[in-house]
Amino acid sequence: MSLLFKSKVFSTAPCFPYCTEVHTTSLPALYHLAGRRALSTFSNQSKLPRLPIPDLQATAQRYKRTLLPLLNAAEHATVSQKVDQFVSERGLGPKLQERLRALDQQEAVKGVSWLDELWLNKGYLEYRVPTLINVNWWNQFQDPPQGLATNVPAGKASEPQLQRAARIAISLVNYSNKVNNEEIPPDVSRSGPFCMNQLKKMFGASRIAAKPRDKIVTNWPATAQHITVIYKDQIFSVPVFDAEGQVLSDKAMTSQLRRVVEQVDKIPRELLQPPVGVMTSEHRDTWANVREELETNPTNARTLQEIDTSLFAICLDDYSSPADIDQAHRNVFHGNEARNRWFDKALSFIVENNGRAGVNGEHAPADAIIPFTMFSEVITSEQGALDSAKANLSAPAAPRWLSWDVSPTIGDALKTAQYNAANLIKDIDSVLLHYHGYGSTLLKQAKVSPDGWMQMAFQLAYYRQHGKSVPTYEAASTRKFLTGRTETVRTCSVDSVAFTKAWDDGDIKMVNKLALLEKAIASHLDYMKAAVNGMGVDRHLLGLRCMMTPEEAASDAASIFQDPSYANSQYWILSTSNVSPGDLSYGGFGAVVPEGYGIAYAVDKERTRMSISSWNSYPETDAPIFRDTVHDVLDEFGEVAEKYLIKK
Repeated sequence: MSLLFKSKVFSTAPCFPYCTEVHTTSLPALYHLAGRRALSTFSNQSKLPRLPIPDLQATAQRYKRTLLPLLNAAEHATVSQKVDQFVSERGLGPKLQERLRALDQQEAVKGVSWLDELWLNKGYLEYRVPTLINVNWWNQFQDPPQGLATNVPAGKASEPQLQRAARIAISLVNYSNKVNNEEIPPDVSRSGPFCMNQLKKMFGASRIAAKPRDKIVTNWPATAQHITVIYKDQIFSVPVFDAEGQVLSDKAMTSQLRRVVEQVDKIPRELLQPPVGVMTSEHRDTWANVREELETNPTNARTLQEIDTSLFAICLDDYSSPADIDQAHRNVFHGNEARNRWFDKALSFIVENNGRAGVNGEHAPADAIIPFTMFSEVITSEQGALDSAKANLSAPAAPRWLSWDVSPTIGDALKTAQYNAANLIKDIDSVLLHYHGYGSTLLKQAKVSPDGWMQMAFQLAYYRQHGKSVPTYEAASTRKFLTGRTETVRTCSVDSVAFTKAWDDGDIKMVNKLALLEKAIASHLDYMKAAVNGMGVDRHLLGLRCMMTPEEAASDAASIFQDPSYANSQYWILSTSNVSPGDLSYGGFGAVVPEGYGIAYAVDKERTRMSISSWNSYPETDAPIFRDTVHDVLDEFGEVAEKYLIKK
């Protein structure tokens, strides 16, 4: 795969790609006024500052510092000269900075920042490789309180499956209504309120394949009355409100899902509708061409409209994945050869026939961390009693089986898409590490940052396994600003390299090693602070680059971007995302470059859970071995914390 398509220069790919991204300043808390009504969801929006445009000279200096651990002295001197020329009074940088300021003024009228459209387009919609694995993130829920169903035959749905899917669906519809009614308390941290704008882009949201770039459909308030349900690749539009506009009860929703299953199971497989959903796993240009052809047919156009506008998707799988956690999560990650899915929906909830559940998310409309509070509410609601006493006053409309009119050419495209998806899935390796040695409680006793601790564990593990330090991405939230999303934390630093080289050196005393570890964590936190305050280098450099004309981009004045160090420093061999605390669910995403690892981690009070992915086609990476190395480092760090950092 090319650097263009696998680098985070052009994609978020998933930071939970998942390129799930995290509130790294502090976990958001639900904000209530004592003795008063909770603040409405968007009540703090007018108080939020706009995302700043960093000072040009400050970005230049920070950028040069991030290149120090990646280049030799001669290379760094050459690049530094290009950077200094770019930001000089007569350089191209000040001109581009002025254009960026003009763009910011233009976007301010729309209520968004200078970065919003640039990031959406460059980070997501212009990304043409399959979003399956490369962009979409996954999150697996803890099992229901009553446990999973047993002895459910393959090829059949089960009553426990339908009941759990119904409860999830109704919890989600209720949450959507809360967002519509602005009843979700706004997130805050000790530094102030967070932007809640991304909540408006979860329900009724879809990615639409198109050329030269995709489109995003979002609706707020989300007024759709239906959801998409997929069973054996058959797609249904299922009403979730009764004729009086009331949300269905669990019992009524279960009945709706049962009607879907019963209709499909009566039909011989050879007479079922074609698995058009598999096209959402294809190259975006290929899918755009097929979708364009489909839309010329009124039947297909109506089906696509029903899917695109639905609140979310529920995928009922007629099988269960193995109990092994390394295998179980992969069904939520990518499914069985991408069947029974619609990867373009912002949120697709998967429920296997034993009741195991999770969600696959399309990354473009919102970052993966945004719906995590919702997931916790959905999972927690399962601990309550079924609302069997609640009844709908009027019966809901019946589920509608959506039809396709597919030409032989499109039929061939579906077969090719499934073949390509199967090969892509075979190429990705993904393993889990549920580490029970310690968690944030011990790290707080040791007076160290849990996030900085984990980042240095990854740095040391990679150095031990591969003998070098590499560009490392961690997602930082910029939601303290209006419509803020993420900025890059460049974890690999001069200080992290000094720490990794010294840690295994038997001639260096532990007191000196700990000093280097402390300095490396401090350096990481310093960059984190800059990033959450909108002062990282990556988004600013992206904005400047997008302000160039084609002639300027080809000129010597743009040598800062032409130098290999620009692309190479964003070639995220380690792509990481902190989704703490992760006590009710856990997730992950695909490695974003062929030589890389994708790491999603959640530090709970007494444990740490993470997923690690890598590509099988690259012989030097090995996710299971890297997991073992990380485990060993965490053990070692824990012993050091107990012995040297915690006062007895």
